[in-house]
Amino acid sequence: MITDRIAKVALFCLIATLIGGLFGCEQLFNIFIDGDMSGPSPDPVVVVKEREIVHVGLVLPLTGSAAGPYGLSMERGYLLARDDINSLIYSGARINFITIDDMSTAEGQVDAFNRLVEMGVPAIVGIGISTNAIQSLPIAQENQVVALSSLTSASGLTSIGDYIFRTALATDVQNPRGVQVTHAALGYEKVAMIYDDADVWSTSSHEELDKALDGLDVEKLTTQTFQTGDTDFTEQLNAIIASNPEALFISGLSAEMVGVMIQGRELGLPPSVPYIVPELGAYDVESAGGAAEGTITFTTWISTSDAPLNQMFVENYRTAYGIEPDAWAAQSHAALYILYAAISKAQYDAGIEAPSPVLSTSAQDIRDTLATVENLDTVLGKFSFDANGDAVYDPIVLVVRDGSFEMFGDADMP
Repeated sequence: MITDRIAKVALFCLIATLIGGLFGCEQLFNIFIDGDMSGPSPDPVVVVKEREIVHVGLVLPLTGSAAGPYGLSMERGYLLARDDINSLIYSGARINFITIDDMSTAEGQVDAFNRLVEMGVPAIVGIGISTNAIQSLPIAQENQVVALSSLTSASGLTSIGDYIFRTALATDVQNPRGVQVTHAALGYEKVAMIYDDADVWSTSSHEELDKALDGLDVEKLTTQTFQTGDTDFTEQLNAIIASNPEALFISGLSAEMVGVMIQGRELGLPPSVPYIVPELGAYDVESAGGAAEGTITFTTWISTSDAPLNQMFVENYRTAYGIEPDAWAAQSHAALYILYAAISKAQYDAGIEAPSPVLSTSAQDIRDTLATVENLDTVLGKFSFDANGDAVYDPIVLVVRDGSFEMFGDADMP
């Protein structure tokens, strides 16, 4: 199909952008695709020569509590990107994943990192749940292996070292912006807060919300806590309802977050008091059912985004899996493309002439190249890393309407 050809050229140009203009898009088209684009024709022939296999560690929560809301979606995003790269793009390498299930535990993630370091992989991707990552990421740093997470967003994680990167937005970027947008629209003056004080991300999210609300002189009527694994939030929610807030901020992982949302409405917190929940996912919305209606979230991606390559990603994801992608899939898809682009650029920086099947796959070269990523077109929009390895792009604010996400805006004002 002609659209397939255009999509392939777009993907090639993505890599060319980071490589720094060594090839133009037209040159890439001539190198990779045999044939012209005039009139109907069979699928283009993609020239795929013998390539070096680059082994990349993929550490995901494929079982356990984090699998449904996070890990399985992340895996789909990575596999789709890998298959696209391996079948459509030629830059000297094929990606092979060494996949390890961390079982949603810190112990499982630490074990996975140790095993992959012993195998000599130059990079590890995936890496879910900040509470677990805070124990595993130092292993990558100590052994100078690139760790590129597509989920963890607790503030300060990348300060562990210069081999640590992520495509998720940190809480100190995402939450202040979300508070600013929602406060301007809703004008709330008195709010309640509840968070998981046993979870690293939840605590970080709460702290950033707390600081942002302080900056706007919003009164916090009550702050309640729970811990990972709790299922009954009656006492905390009764205290919140009694305080009569204008909004309720919730910071927690999926199971507990959904439990708070459902029980809050059941106990009588009216729908006129909106839930404001950073990093609410599609899985959470489905799990919460009607309790999710009207919930506002601070996140990174929506399927209707006009970011370059996004609609191609959405269409390919639907075709491959028969379901809609979510932000965790998009962040993971972007992560592998960014890593692959860095591997490709490291090839040229090492002075290896393309299209050689030999390229630089040293962790040091990949790390150095990742650190230079700036304004790269991805499904998340224009993407850069800051000096700490944190993602830089535009956060967005969404609201749940009829079980789906929509952009939050003027229509959502009282």
